[in-house]
Amino acid sequence: MPIPEFQAFMLPVLRLAQDNQEHSLADAREVLAQQLNLTSEERNELLPSGRQRRFDNRVAWAKVYLEQAGLIESPRRAHFVITQRGQKLLAEHPPRIDISLLERYEEFQEFRTTSRKTEGGKQLVLAPVETQNVTPEELLEQSYQSIRVELISDILSRVKSSSPDFFESLVVELLLKMGYGRSRAEAGRAIGGSGDEGIDGIISEDRLGLDTIYIQAKKWEGTVGRPEIQKFVGALHGKRARKGVFITTGTFSMEARGYVSHIDPRVVLIDGRELAEYMLDLNLGVTTKTVYEIKRVDSDYFIEE
Repeated sequence: MPIPEFQAFMLPVLRLAQDNQEHSLADAREVLAQQLNLTSEERNELLPSGRQRRFDNRVAWAKVYLEQAGLIESPRRAHFVITQRGQKLLAEHPPRIDISLLERYEEFQEFRTTSRKTEGGKQLVLAPVETQNVTPEELLEQSYQSIRVELISDILSRVKSSSPDFFESLVVELLLKMGYGRSRAEAGRAIGGSGDEGIDGIISEDRLGLDTIYIQAKKWEGTVGRPEIQKFVGALHGKRARKGVFITTGTFSMEARGYVSHIDPRVVLIDGRELAEYMLDLNLGVTTKTVYEIKRVDSDYFIEE
C-alpha cells in the first residue's frame, strides 16, 4: 500500500502517547508500520535523494508538528510524551489531526509563519494542496527534481543547436571530467576528424594509459538503431578493441540497447538526455545559482559534562 502522507500519522502518534509514558520515535515507527501492515519494501522506500526512508521521514515530521502545536514534548532526543493539551485534544475524539486543526494553537501559527519566511524576511506563499501533504524534505526534493528536469532539457536543446566543432570539444571536456585521458591535449587530438571505419577517436582509460577506449560521437536528431551500433562494434573488432563508447544527442532504440547488453567488446551507449545529465552532475556548461544548506542539531554540543 502507498505510505500515507505525513499528516495521517499525527493522530496515531498522539494516541500512542495517550498512556502518559515516554515513547521513542523508533518504537512509534514500529507500531505504526504494524498498524498499516507495511512490507519491508514499503518501509525501506527512500526519498529521491536516497538518504532517508520516506516512512521514517513522514513519522518524524508528524512528531515535529505535534510538538510545535504543544500537544507533545520531547524530554530527550528522539523521544516524546503527551502534554495536557494533547490529552485534552484526544478527549474531543477528533477523526483526524492535520495542519488545519493545529492552526487553532497560537504556537503552531507562529511556527508556520516563521517557517514560511525567507532569509530576507519576505513571506513565502505556498499552495496548500502541494505543501500540506508532503514533508519539508519531500517538498524541497520535488522542487529540486523539477528544476533538474527543466535544466536537463535546456542543456540538451543547446547541445543540439551547437556546431559540430563545439560538440567535439564538449565530448572532450566531458570525458576529461569523468577521469579519462592523460591530458587535455591528448584528448583533443584523440577525438574529431573524419573518423576511421566508424571510430571518431581514442582516449586513454586512465592517466597511465594502460587501456584505451574507442569513441563514436555523433550529433543525431532521431533514434540510433542497431545497424549503426553494429557498424561501430565491427570497427572495434577490426581494432581488436575491448571497450567503446557511443555518444549521441539523439536516442537509442530498444534493439540497439539490447544488442550491446550481451556482446564483447563492452560498449556503453550515452544518449542525449544522459549526456545532459552527466554535464549537469559534472558541472559542465552550468554554474551554481544558489546553495541551500540543510542542517540538523548537533546533539553532542549540548551534552554537559
